This record gives sequence, C-alpha cells and structure tokens, in this order.
Amino acid sequence: MNFERGQSFLARLSNLRHDLPFSPEVFKALFRQTSDGSYASLNDIAQTISQDQGLSARILTVANSAFYGLQSQVTSVSRAATVLGVKEIKNIVLALGVQGLSASLPPSADFSMKDYWKHQFQVATAARILAPEAGVDPDTAFTAGLLHDMGKLITAIHSWDDYTAILHLISEKNLAPCRAEDLYWGLDHGVVGGLVLRAWKLPAQLSEPVNWHHNPELAPEYQTEALLIGLSDGLIHSVLDDFPASDGCEVLIKALKVGNESAQQAAQDALDDTHFDHFISCLPI
Repeated sequence: MNFERGQSFLARLSNLRHDLPFSPEVFKALFRQTSDGSYASLNDIAQTISQDQGLSARILTVANSAFYGLQSQVTSVSRAATVLGVKEIKNIVLALGVQGLSASLPPSADFSMKDYWKHQFQVATAARILAPEAGVDPDTAFTAGLLHDMGKLITAIHSWDDYTAILHLISEKNLAPCRAEDLYWGLDHGVVGGLVLRAWKLPAQLSEPVNWHHNPELAPEYQTEALLIGLSDGLIHSVLDDFPASDGCEVLIKALKVGNESAQQAAQDALDDTHFDHFISCLPI
C-alpha cells in the first residue's frame, strides 16, 4: 500500500478551487441562490451568471439548442434562466465546471469523458427516481449523482500514473474500483471527490454523499443521501456486470427501506433514459 503517496495526493487537493473554468465565487453564489429556501429571484441568478462572460455564453448556447425547440432566440441570461429553470441551470453550470477540468488531462491519457458522463448521468437518474421512496430530495439526489465519481477524474488529471496503476490492479485482481483504490493507497475516489467539493465551497448535502457513497454507514451527515448514491451506483454497475455489486446492493436496499423491485426498475429506467444525448450536448466534449 502506498499510504504516504495517498496522503500526499490528498494534501495537494485543497488548492483545486482555483482549477474551475470560472470564478469560484460565482459557483458558490449560484449554489446558495438555487438552494432550497432561497429567496433569490431568476433575475438575481441571472446577474450572478452574468459576472462570468464565458459561462453566460455557454448558458445562452444551451438555451438556444435544438433540444428546447424555441420559436425565437434567447438573447439574455435572465431569459435563459426562465426557459431552462433554476435546477437545470445549476446542473449545467456544475457539469461545465467539472468538464472544464478535463482540459488538464495528460495529452496521452486514455480517458473517455463521454463514458465518464454517461455513468454519472445514469447514476444520477437512478438516484432521482428512487429519491422519493428513500425520503430524499430528488433534485439534490440527481446533482450528487452527477458528481459521485468526480474523484476518478481528479485522480486521472493530477496523478495519471497512480490512476493507471489502480486500473491495472482492478483488472489483475478483478476488484471493484473503490476496493482497488483502498488497497493501492488507502483511500477511494469518493474521498477525493468530497474533498474537492469542499474546496469549491459547495454545501455538505452534496460533498458528504459523494465522499461516503462507498461507505455510507460511516457518513457523519446526510447518511441517507450517501446510501442512495451508493445504491444507485451499485445498481448500475450490477446491471452492466462491470464488477460484482449485487450483494452490496441488497444491504443498501435494506438500509434505505426501498423495495427491491423498485430499485431494480430504477436502474433499468436510468439505463433506458434518452435524455443523456441532451445532457452531453451541453458540454464541450
């Protein structure tokens, strides 16, 4: 185990708030304004987005995309906020922030961003479907699902040699990624992703489920949300047979007190969801 190497890697991550493709202050303000209980108006949110010209341009591009089929061009961020809706804008901004990090992947890196986002979207969709039965806000569940494997991308960007060594261990010993990561350097990608989200000043209801989705029973906060993200992730992997996950899913289903049939159906519905093409079209891949 490369324990010291893992701890050294974690120590470097606190500076990653400066890696966002737009102002961290804009990012933080937008999440505060779109949180439950916020009294911010669509105009307030539009003004926050307008502080960053690049982000504003991308939001307008999305609003005018063929997916929405509007009769006339959207020419202002405030109108885009009205057309897209607050929650849609929040997820697009978040995805753009994560996607912007991929520009720092090593030139020789064999890392498919489309495959990465497809899995994030499927887990997010399954989590949103199961959220009401689990007593979790569906929109928060979806957003946490979109972020749950961000630690893998961060590791690939900032420590490609370690990332490939972990992939080799997964293949060689037929291990789940989180198990291989723990065996390799004593931490998993959930911890990495959660630390970065905290560095970005995002709320605990997002960082905690990401941090603990492979060990939800240890989550000090938002344990139900962590259980939900862990289950959704396990269900998708189990259906796709990426690695053995069914036993862990049974434990999480019981802990969440959701029906086994509804859990399996949520995974299948997420895999069949046709909105991924729209989501991916919002990102510069």
